[in-house]
Amino acid sequence: MPSFASILAAAAAFELATAAPWGPWGGHKGGPPGHGGPPPPPQSPYHEIGSNSSLLVELGPRPYYLVDNMDAGPLKDKLNSCKPQPKSTSSFSISHRGAPLEFPEHSKQGYNAAARMGAGIIECDVSFTSDRELVCRHSNCDLHYTTNILSKPELAAKCSSPFVPADPKNSSSMATAKCCTSDITLAEFKSLCAEMEATSLTATSIVPGTPYFGRIGTTPDYRTNMFSYSCAETMSLKDQIALVDSYGLNFTAEAKTPQVAMPFQGDYTQEDFAQQIVDTFNEAGIPAERVWLQSFLPDDIFYWLKTSPAFGAQAVYLDERADLTATGYDEAVASLPGLAAKGVKIIAPSIWQLVAPDNATGTIVASSYAIAAKAAGLEIITWSFERSGPLENGGGYYYTGVNNLINNDGDEFYVIDVISRVVGATKIFADWAATVTYYANCFGLA
Repeated sequence: MPSFASILAAAAAFELATAAPWGPWGGHKGGPPGHGGPPPPPQSPYHEIGSNSSLLVELGPRPYYLVDNMDAGPLKDKLNSCKPQPKSTSSFSISHRGAPLEFPEHSKQGYNAAARMGAGIIECDVSFTSDRELVCRHSNCDLHYTTNILSKPELAAKCSSPFVPADPKNSSSMATAKCCTSDITLAEFKSLCAEMEATSLTATSIVPGTPYFGRIGTTPDYRTNMFSYSCAETMSLKDQIALVDSYGLNFTAEAKTPQVAMPFQGDYTQEDFAQQIVDTFNEAGIPAERVWLQSFLPDDIFYWLKTSPAFGAQAVYLDERADLTATGYDEAVASLPGLAAKGVKIIAPSIWQLVAPDNATGTIVASSYAIAAKAAGLEIITWSFERSGPLENGGGYYYTGVNNLINNDGDEFYVIDVISRVVGATKIFADWAATVTYYANCFGLA
């Protein structure tokens, strides 16, 4: 574990390095007007994404709404000044599950929306089917609340656990089911419609249309079902690679932690799964430098580092340890030098682990985790903005620890700014890529 003195020294050095372009600044609300120098020169709105296509990047009204909603200050002035600037794709902006603020997650339609919103990297969370094909789904066992599988009796019958409706006479009763990608074949998976993620698990019957769309619950009210009335297309990893490559964009693929016993079917191991992801990119002719593999399991990261070092060099360790135990945060901080020594290059905790309040000044600053990660030489990526709904009441999970400093939607940009300038994150996941793309364009982050 690094000494307190070494952490303080690293923090001081990091603050000097990052603050120099703007002069002294304490973080949240009241920051300087820019990263130094003029904004990038205007470009044609037709931005060349890659060798295969030209894409018109369109951010829509939301980022502009968020800027308008900010408290007055230099950061708002800076972001306001960028409103007329044409916007282009940035790899600082990672599409998290497509565009699930409005589109069914991991659907073709959501991926298309993310590309249009300037995400330079688009995510497929990878799970496997019963015939060992790889598909894009946030969880190995989420089909009962992210697809219409329950409205298809022949497929619902294959679910690991059948649908049990909520009891309308008991307000605490929740509907239950468990339907996994590993319960069905690739062809059966492809016959499903992707739906908005249901969070209120209140279904009392299987309804193929509104409000349940074949799920066990309903869509959060801050999202929309606007794009759920037509069948959003589910995607295999191969489908997703072909689509993203057609835009000339880059990839991030997470090996989702299986919720079924491994080895699956007796002989499909976790290492087989991790290797199959690499093989799929290799077979598609995608070079490793265009791919950021991810996992919450450190053994996956170490496996890629050992067996596929070109892919391992950009493997992202998703760190949720702070959420698992009361001492998890401190243990995670203490482990960062050791992870770096084992070859891990990129660490990706959730937003809240990287920020801390300075209540004396009413600002948001870098956390001890962020300071230790930088001291260990680790690149930092974080997740996920645009996932919290309205922020007027503190923002919930992703803003844990700084909730008392969050009271309007525009505060999202202040936290993004702290994550970028103070913490030094190189990339940010978001459920609505346009917001991060806007920030990246304003500050010249390619």
